[in-house]
Amino acid sequence: MGTLATTKSDLAPKLRRALGLWDLILYGIVVIQPTAPMPVFGVVSERARGHVVTAVFLAMLAMLFTAISYGRMARAYPSAGSAFTYVGQEIHPALGYATGWGMGMDYLLNPLICTILCAQLARNFAPEVPYVVWAIFFAGLFTGLNLFGIRASARINDTLAIAMGIVIAIFFVVAAHYILRHPHAGTGFFGRPFYDSNTFELKSVLGGTSLAVLTYIGFDGISTLSEEAKNPKRDILPATVLVCLITGLLAGCEVYAAQLIWPVSRPFPDVTTAFVHVAGMAGGTWVLQLVNATLLVATIGSGMGSQLGAARLLYAMGRSGAIPRSFFGTIDPVRRTPRNNVLFAGALALLGALTISFERGVELLNFGALIAFMGVNASSLVRYYIRAKDRGLSDLLPPVCGFVICLLLWWNLNPSAKTAGTIWMLLGLAYGAFRTGGFRRDLISFEVPQEP
Repeated sequence: MGTLATTKSDLAPKLRRALGLWDLILYGIVVIQPTAPMPVFGVVSERARGHVVTAVFLAMLAMLFTAISYGRMARAYPSAGSAFTYVGQEIHPALGYATGWGMGMDYLLNPLICTILCAQLARNFAPEVPYVVWAIFFAGLFTGLNLFGIRASARINDTLAIAMGIVIAIFFVVAAHYILRHPHAGTGFFGRPFYDSNTFELKSVLGGTSLAVLTYIGFDGISTLSEEAKNPKRDILPATVLVCLITGLLAGCEVYAAQLIWPVSRPFPDVTTAFVHVAGMAGGTWVLQLVNATLLVATIGSGMGSQLGAARLLYAMGRSGAIPRSFFGTIDPVRRTPRNNVLFAGALALLGALTISFERGVELLNFGALIAFMGVNASSLVRYYIRAKDRGLSDLLPPVCGFVICLLLWWNLNPSAKTAGTIWMLLGLAYGAFRTGGFRRDLISFEVPQEP
């Protein structure tokens, strides 16, 4: 029987291992998007009192340490690739459940902030249309497209990433032209985006950094490609680290140019679309419209994908009985999509878009993301330093530094965001404990299934 089982296993279809190191890096950059810092530029600038570059680089430091932990854990669990799996296996199932519940905030809030951003970007084209109308339109658009099973192909995503790269290059050209043709206020002009003694405050910068984390959200997706990588044990870790590094350097250049163009003392017409107005100041109306259109198209794609991701998560929870199966665990027999979950995620996105600000949505999303990142760092520390026989400083420093920095950023989130996030976590833990008799049995596998 053992021989027969092995033969069947060998003959079972498997994913094709075709992705090399640079394929993984390109995938990560496409997922994060080259325009990643543009949506949060305004809210980070206000919170960090103009020190967006410093905030982006501090966030990159936290993500680099966390990326090392992700890469090392992907070696241990090459087919899982999820923070909650790492925590549940290495530390405790209850903590793994808590990590998964926190990650649920990411899935459910991503469509919300995309709806807010799309509505504000659309208002730059048609300001006479009220925000509420645009919010309803985009929440309905994401929901309708996902109900009909329409999704973007990898080729479209690659083409969009190239187009965004061209737009960024145009922005850099017009930004350089604007900066060089205008007088500079003092000898320290080019250093102020990093440090301005008149406005620098550590607490404010850390608060801005907690928002800037959104720039890097998605880098952990590389670990999910372990079964398709040619050499996952060799390539997943460097690819994850390099994606964070490349994203951080590009983001730093983008916000550095933007800060040189727009004086800190000058308020933004709209903080949510602040980068668009910076582009307009540098290159005129046509550059404003070009950047605005690029961000709008990119955010529509992100909104559709994130809403479908939320629907998949709800389906996984419903299918396992963690939440009502009769509603969340069903599939549309015609479209083969989790219809009820798509409608629920769309309604939640619309309700949130009409009741909370873009900044608060970002903070709540980062609340869950930072919990997941701390969990991955803790898992790496337990596996490779506490339990390992052969260990050294390279096994200790990255996870400890990553955990401490992520904890510091989490602590510097807005108090109201921490309160709302904590309530979400307590509700999840109470529910999980109730359904499992104090976590003595499994409640749910948080692995998100592929679209049915």
